[in-house]
Amino acid sequence: MSRERFEELVGEALDEVPEELLGLMSNVVILVEDDPPPGDGDLLGLYEGHALTERGWDYSGVLPDRILIYRRPILRICDTEEDVVDEVAVTVVHEIAHHFGIDDDRLHDLGWG
Repeated sequence: MSRERFEELVGEALDEVPEELLGLMSNVVILVEDDPPPGDGDLLGLYEGHALTERGWDYSGVLPDRILIYRRPILRICDTEEDVVDEVAVTVVHEIAHHFGIDDDRLHDLGWG
């Protein structure tokens, strides 16, 4: 799958996130990268930054948080384009949840493995 098509799928996944929730996101960018950092080859996505629940009165003047969606690892675990669509959606929601301070254990409890 081309990078352009993959980026479209990430955009479509973001379109499915409720507008009210997207409106609460603050100082965060969402990017597509081909590969995760060396040694993290199976990583599908990553949230880098300060979750909203961790921001205090002194939070200012910082670069935007980043949500990274990794194209090649997702493509490796998917057999069909439909699988890619589903995995991208799950990964996007998973990383957005981290922006809101929801950890992996709670996400698994909620069914967002």
